[in-house]
Amino acid sequence: MSSTIHVDPARIIDEVDPRIYSGFTEHMGRCIYGGLYDPDNRNGLIDPKTGFRTDVMDVLKELKMPLVRYPGGNFVSTYKWQDGIGPRELRPRRPELAWLTEESNQFGTDEFILWCREMGVEPFICLNMGTGTLEDALAWVEYCNSSANTYYANLRRKNGHNEPYNVKYWALGNEVYGPWQVGQMESQDYAKAAFQWAKALRLLDPSIQLISCGETGFVDWDRVVLRKLAPVVDFHSIHAYTVSEGKHEVNVMGPAAAEKSLEITRSLIDLAKIEHGLSKPLTVCFDEWNVWDPVRAPGEKGAEEHYDLSDALAVAAWLNVFVRKADIVKIACIAQSVNVISPIITSPEGLYRQTTYFPLHLFSNLMRGSSLDVLVTTPSADSYYTGITVPAFIRNITLHTPDLAKLTKYIDASAVLANTTQGTKEIRIAIANRSAEQEYEVPIIFGPNVAVSETITIHEVWHEDLRATNNFGDEKVKTITKETKFGGAYKLKKHSFQILVFTVA
Repeated sequence: MSSTIHVDPARIIDEVDPRIYSGFTEHMGRCIYGGLYDPDNRNGLIDPKTGFRTDVMDVLKELKMPLVRYPGGNFVSTYKWQDGIGPRELRPRRPELAWLTEESNQFGTDEFILWCREMGVEPFICLNMGTGTLEDALAWVEYCNSSANTYYANLRRKNGHNEPYNVKYWALGNEVYGPWQVGQMESQDYAKAAFQWAKALRLLDPSIQLISCGETGFVDWDRVVLRKLAPVVDFHSIHAYTVSEGKHEVNVMGPAAAEKSLEITRSLIDLAKIEHGLSKPLTVCFDEWNVWDPVRAPGEKGAEEHYDLSDALAVAAWLNVFVRKADIVKIACIAQSVNVISPIITSPEGLYRQTTYFPLHLFSNLMRGSSLDVLVTTPSADSYYTGITVPAFIRNITLHTPDLAKLTKYIDASAVLANTTQGTKEIRIAIANRSAEQEYEVPIIFGPNVAVSETITIHEVWHEDLRATNNFGDEKVKTITKETKFGGAYKLKKHSFQILVFTVA
């Protein structure tokens, strides 16, 4: 069984938007308290002025995340943002209904903005369309962005922040379609309400970018919402998590659901734009994605997944999808950034990088530039699925025969054409061998009149044991960088991920 990878630098899909490597922080489990913010830590791991975990910040900075979404997630649908500002000793402690805990409100809007500034990332705030009102939303935007002599702008100044925060990205609710959500709505009701919210918010601050609340991208909710909101939003959100069910092949093929959902959402966006006569950009914000098995790591217990190499390969497959779909997906936020289904796990004494950290780090650092159209030719037997359903948390997606051959090949690849600081061009190919047992000697064929260097650089994530995990002081799965001669083909180890870097001659 053989496969061939075809890459032509003349066949550009679109520029890879750096925002696809963004993050997400929610008041859930130990993401905020004990993750980003740990003021009682006595092990020298915090900035004593802010209480922020400096070790967490250092590791997250390596991921070069352009923006971070906050404060949820399900949490936001009962969140009263006013509880999280002002003197900490006066902030009320509230019952928290999304994850059945209590919220101390010791970390709120001002702390999040300060953390973003320290990190060098843009803040992305999700509005409460559950228990929240339009008046609350307007007040939040005023507090963050207004330079006027008005109540909430002055309250921000009173709290020690004279200059506006200029928060650009605002989401119109979180998963409002879900029965798990406080304030669940029908699609038509949400669309009508969100349209009015969008109008009012833009009157207050015309410069903001608004994100509509989509579902999975392939259900009627998305059609109804886009048909109404296309004229007043800039992005349509999609949420999906892939589920392993304890099976490696199911795990690594799951991102096919995301690829199909993006194809369908593109058509729904086109339909809405045609109906309204719109010429403006309207793209996807995939602002929650990851590998998450809620049975293995229940949300109400903090959702602390402990990932293995199989999960790392699944994350690589997710990121391949985003690079291949660079023309439609412009923002993607891995859920979440610390402790909760996260690439980083902390303790009071330190942290470690999970297996999933390493493909994310490689993509964010290397897979920027122009996304190239990659063709992987392979015998039909090299597609995994003979069934029809790709498991995905929230809603499964059914793939029909043409989709199976296209989306579930064992060799999964994306590529970019990148300019280096030295003025040269590089072709970087991200390849996941999703087979648990099979090695592949894969010819790589470039476009006509394309010459590449004889020596290539390999960044590889691999371990002999597919179930290998990392732990404190024991990162078994990590990136190994090496150079080798390229003779026209590359041998892919079983269950491996690598980025091959070719200099264009």
